[in-house]
Amino acid sequence: MPELPDVEGFRRVLTEHALGRRIRQVEVLDAGVLRGVTGAGLRRALTGHQFREPWRHGKHLVVPVTGSRDGAAVLLHFGMTGSLYWAVDEKRQRFDRVVFGFAHGELRFQDMRKLHGLRYAPDRETVERLLAGLGPDAAELTSAGLRDRLAARRGQVKPALMDQSTVAGLGNLLTDEILWRARIDPHRSCTQLDGADIRRLHTRMRTVLRQSIAAGRVPPRKNWLTGRRDDPAGSCPRCGTPLSHAWVGGRGTTWCRHCQPC
Repeated sequence: MPELPDVEGFRRVLTEHALGRRIRQVEVLDAGVLRGVTGAGLRRALTGHQFREPWRHGKHLVVPVTGSRDGAAVLLHFGMTGSLYWAVDEKRQRFDRVVFGFAHGELRFQDMRKLHGLRYAPDRETVERLLAGLGPDAAELTSAGLRDRLAARRGQVKPALMDQSTVAGLGNLLTDEILWRARIDPHRSCTQLDGADIRRLHTRMRTVLRQSIAAGRVPPRKNWLTGRRDDPAGSCPRCGTPLSHAWVGGRGTTWCRHCQPC
């Protein structure tokens, strides 16, 4: 599932290849990914205009568009299987859903499962309304901010961190990695976290996000929990204890019982 680092990678793709270039055509190959806009409406809104500097809020990529209305933007949410890539004279792929055509290439939005998708906001107020239910972007959150967000929660820490209204941008892989590095059991209640826990959690979150953003994804390195979690016989990269697997908050969860005592 694309998480904050992946979305940052998609932002870089758009910035490198499509920023400031005239959109010559918009092809909607599958309207099933459109939310609140028709294919014809999207073409009218974008054709002949340009993408401005995009920005990320958690798992959302907001792409301002030149035009008659100030603040108009395309909002992309990549769900579980979405991505954004640049192609030049390459055959269309099976799950390409929307294609933005430029003079020297195409920016393609693809998504196999179509759980979220693409929205068009005609003005800044609509952008703000669409993002209003989200918590702060995880990469921008301070330690005090994290403390305040978790103080309002009474459940387990993993579901709290994955709740986009609490912190925007953390998915399953990031959350397990961060909790493992912070030595916090994913089952622990938010009410059991003290000041030292919160500070350690924030520090590890910043480190994991910084390194993942640099890689453009959550990297499956062998010295990361992420690099061991899919191995049925996987062991903790830190202590060698066999990893534990269970469902926490409805999500498949991996942790080390030795390093993350309950």
